[in-house]
Amino acid sequence: MIDQILKRLLISIPVLFGVLLLGFGLLILVPGDPAIVMAGPTATPEVVAAIREEMGLDDPVLVQFGKYLGRVLQGDLGRSLISNKTVVSELAAAIGPTAELMFACLIWSVPLGIGLGTLAAVWRGSILDRAIMAISVAGVSLPIFFICLMMIQFLGVQWRLLPFIGRGGPLWTIDGLRHIALPALSLGAIFIGPVARITRSSVLEVLKLDHVRTARAKGLSERRVILGHGLRNALIPVVTLIGLQVGYLLGGAVVTESIFSFPGIGRLAVGAILSSDFPLAQGTILILAVGFILINMIVDILYVLLDPRVQA
Repeated sequence: MIDQILKRLLISIPVLFGVLLLGFGLLILVPGDPAIVMAGPTATPEVVAAIREEMGLDDPVLVQFGKYLGRVLQGDLGRSLISNKTVVSELAAAIGPTAELMFACLIWSVPLGIGLGTLAAVWRGSILDRAIMAISVAGVSLPIFFICLMMIQFLGVQWRLLPFIGRGGPLWTIDGLRHIALPALSLGAIFIGPVARITRSSVLEVLKLDHVRTARAKGLSERRVILGHGLRNALIPVVTLIGLQVGYLLGGAVVTESIFSFPGIGRLAVGAILSSDFPLAQGTILILAVGFILINMIVDILYVLLDPRVQA
């Protein structure tokens, strides 16, 4: 397992370098001058020129990227042009809410998706199977912003069951749970469909294998055969999909956090880009990339736990 983690870390180094290069290049091409943003719209050209020189914006692009890379290696992501706070402190304040949203989303959507997919496989061809697949297709097809707006309209405005603006507090508080419920339900709704479909396909394939027929021939109950011999062996492709989909959820969190005014990394990234806060935008891109890499590392570890042959 240690070898798997070390290999993933080595592979992650060029990936992170590419993310830094791409993020730096894209934000260089975005219209807007960081010096003007920092100086304000009423600043004189002399003041703007002095700030540009102080920030090193007159240097060649490669020199700017080299300096930026050196600061990142030292843990210095710069300061926000708008709030004048360090980017690290801004990111630290936003990581917690985003982690809570991811956890609240996955804690119910993953078990439900696996459970529905397993039921669809066991009752293949039945009305239940068709209903689960129809729900799965609907969940995959509907865009996240539409689901968020429907949740707000019915559960927030019309029936007034749950709040839909801001964060009420930490996840372990009652107010925090009430405020995170709608964002977590909205984000998890797009996750159930893919998990249920891949689980159904994988369980159907595993149930055809010889060891499952042998388990049935030994007289084991159908429940024990499915859960003990079928589902566990079917989980490797499911784990693969979950790892990829969680990375996709980070993108969906940008939309979800913006719609619900949830103070996470996604909303911070949107605000930084709209306000031309280049250091903060670069920091959010970097932290999202690091999150995606960590998720893939966790998936590799789960591979080894589910199937020790992967380690060999």
